[in-house]
Amino acid sequence: MKLILLGPPGAGKGTQAKMLVERYSVPQISTGDILRAAVKEGTPMGVKARSCMDSGALVPDEVVVGIVEERLQKSDCESGFVLDGFPRTLPQADALADTLVALGKDIDAVISLDVDIEVLVARLVGRRTCAGCGAGYHVNYDPPAQDGICDKCGECLVQRQDDKESTIRNRMAVYDEQTSPLVDYYRSAGLLKSVDGMQPIGVVWSEIQAILKGFE
Repeated sequence: MKLILLGPPGAGKGTQAKMLVERYSVPQISTGDILRAAVKEGTPMGVKARSCMDSGALVPDEVVVGIVEERLQKSDCESGFVLDGFPRTLPQADALADTLVALGKDIDAVISLDVDIEVLVARLVGRRTCAGCGAGYHVNYDPPAQDGICDKCGECLVQRQDDKESTIRNRMAVYDEQTSPLVDYYRSAGLLKSVDGMQPIGVVWSEIQAILKGFE
């Protein structure tokens, strides 16, 4: 199963991707996770990416495309993959298409999670991350037992720079300008399948499974 998940930040792509990974035994390829790891490690690429992520801008295509191309060549991608957060621009989509042709792979479907932007802002502003183990929480939907303290390791919870409201709204504006055109791009290719991402997680998952039955 070779899939792309589309949707603005906070739409639930990561949650659905993890369920797809478990259901179809394929890897989740999240450029956000890869880039955050590089930022934490302070690698040259991480330093370059950090200034973009802190301001809510997109990381340069040449960095992202190279990471994804290398990842798709690993052995665990032979039976499929779930691309979460990539492509984000039309040039990235074109580059991905070229890469897939070169690797002899193709995309089965592109799942677009449609959501309300104002609801997304509220979701993201409330996110907290453990400074120690990286566990995620939400002040309203998934709070820790003790305010500001991780249940798993006891370290302090922090709000990532890219979860602050000003940064989030900038990210949404960037998404609307650069990423939303991918909906028409993949619709024209006959690959797009839209799902109402405002529904409960279980309902969204059921609709995605129904869409994918034809590809099993």
